[in-house]
Amino acid sequence: MADPRGFLKVRQRETQPRRPVPVRIMDWKEVYEAQEKGVLKSQAGRCMDCGIPFCHQGCPLGNLIPEWNDLMWRDKGAEAIERLHATNNFPEFTGRLCPAPCEASCVLGINQPAVTIKQVEVSIIDEAFDNDWVQPLPPARLSGKTVAVVGSGPAGLAAAQQLTRVGHTVAVYERDDKIGGLLRYGIPDFKMEKEQVDRRLEQMKAEGTRFRTGVAVGTDVTWEQLRRRYDAVVVATGATVPRDLPIPGRDLEGVHFAMDYLVPSNRVVAGESPENHIDAKGKHVVILGGGDTGADCIGTAHRHQAASVTTLAIGKQPPSERAAHQPWPTFPTLFEMASAHEEGGERTYLASTVEFVGENGKLTGVKVAETEFVDGKRLPKAGTERIIPADLVFLSLGFTGAEPAGLTEQVSAEFDGRGNVARDGHYMTNTEGVFVAGDAGRGQSLIVWAIAEGRACAAAVDKFLMGSTILPAPVAPTDRAIAVL
Repeated sequence: MADPRGFLKVRQRETQPRRPVPVRIMDWKEVYEAQEKGVLKSQAGRCMDCGIPFCHQGCPLGNLIPEWNDLMWRDKGAEAIERLHATNNFPEFTGRLCPAPCEASCVLGINQPAVTIKQVEVSIIDEAFDNDWVQPLPPARLSGKTVAVVGSGPAGLAAAQQLTRVGHTVAVYERDDKIGGLLRYGIPDFKMEKEQVDRRLEQMKAEGTRFRTGVAVGTDVTWEQLRRRYDAVVVATGATVPRDLPIPGRDLEGVHFAMDYLVPSNRVVAGESPENHIDAKGKHVVILGGGDTGADCIGTAHRHQAASVTTLAIGKQPPSERAAHQPWPTFPTLFEMASAHEEGGERTYLASTVEFVGENGKLTGVKVAETEFVDGKRLPKAGTERIIPADLVFLSLGFTGAEPAGLTEQVSAEFDGRGNVARDGHYMTNTEGVFVAGDAGRGQSLIVWAIAEGRACAAAVDKFLMGSTILPAPVAPTDRAIAVL
C-alpha cells in the first residue's frame, strides 16, 4: 500500500490543473498541465489499505491500481509502469480518455473524494516515455501463424500487440491513410495530441506488428481473401454507424453527423486539407446530445471561434451526487463539467428537437419544445415550441452498431439485434477463424472496454491457433457491466 495514513493526512482531492480558457481555446494543444510531483505523490498516497480493492472490479482491465499507486508514492516510476503495463497496453490513451469507472468504485470514495487514479495513471506513463522506459517487447520466437486485424482503434491495436508478442505474424488493416482509428481522427487534439498514438505505434512496429493503411476490407480486399491468406482474422472495426434524427428539415444544408465535423477538423489540425472541412467560425452552432462526442464538438467549435454554441439534451439534467439507485461501487450517471463546457456555450436539458427550419435549402434554426414524460415516453410538450437560431447542427446521438462492410456476404458473419457482429463466448463469429472485438461486437462503449476486449480476444485467437495460451483474458464477451459488486 501507499502512505498508511495518507488518506487521513490528505483529505483534499487535487486533479491536474487546466490551462486558462482564454489561452487554450487559441490552440489545439492538450488542455491539461503536468501536476507538480510532490502533489502527485501525496495524491497517490491517499490510496488506502482497503482490504478489498473494488477499483479492480470497477476497471474492465483489472488494473493493479493499489500497487502502482504505492510505487508512484515511493517514487519508483520504472516499477510502476511495469505493473501498469501488466494489464493495460495503452495507459496513455485511457489516462486521457477513459471516464474512470475505477474511481467510482474506489473504497475511499464511500465517505471522501476518491483517489485520483486516472491522474496517477497518465503521470506514470508520461514519465515512462520521457525516461525511455517504454521499450519494444518482440517475441523470442515466431509461431509460424498469421493473423489479420481489421481496424486500428484501441481494440484492434491491443489485440495486435498481444498477438505479436506471443510470436504470431500480425498485420493491421486500416481504411484511413494513418493508423489509429478514432484515436487519430475522432478525438480532438485538445483531449489527446497525436504524439501519444505515434510513439506507441513506433513501439509496435519495432516489436514486429505490420500495418496496412488505405485498405478498405470488404471492397479493396474481401474478407474471404483475408480468411484464406491468414490463419485467423479479427474484426475490430468499431461501432461507427451514427444514430440519425429523421425529423422535418433533416436534409437541410448545415445538419451534419458529429463525426462529419470532427474528423475533417482533426485532419486540418494535422496539416491536411480535406475537401469536406466544416468551419464554424462566426456561426451559431447547435449540438444535439450531451455525451463525450458532443463535448468534443463544443471544444472544436470554440476553437473555430463560433458565434454561439448550444447543446440540447432531451432528458433531465443528471444529479451532481449519486442517485439512490446507483450506489457505490457502481458507475453513476452524474452531471459533469468537461473542459469544453468550461470554455463557454449553453447547455439545455429537457429540450425535444421538433424540426430543423431553413430557407432556400439552408438551415436557419432549430425548433425545440420542452420535454414531457407520457407513459414512460419522452415527448415534446405542445405549446412550448421555440426556435433557436442555428447555422450548423451536429447530431451527437450515439451509434447504432458496426458497418456491414460485406461481412455477411463474404464470410457469412451474422449480426445481432443491436447491430453488432454476433459472436460466441470465445469472441468467434459463426465463421471459424473469424473473431470480433471491441465496439464492433459489444456496441458503443468506453475505451477501457475496447482495450480489455482486444486483450481477451487475442487470448482466444492464440488458444484457437495454438491449443493453449499464456495471454490474460480480462473480460468475457457477454460481460456488459461497467462496475458490479
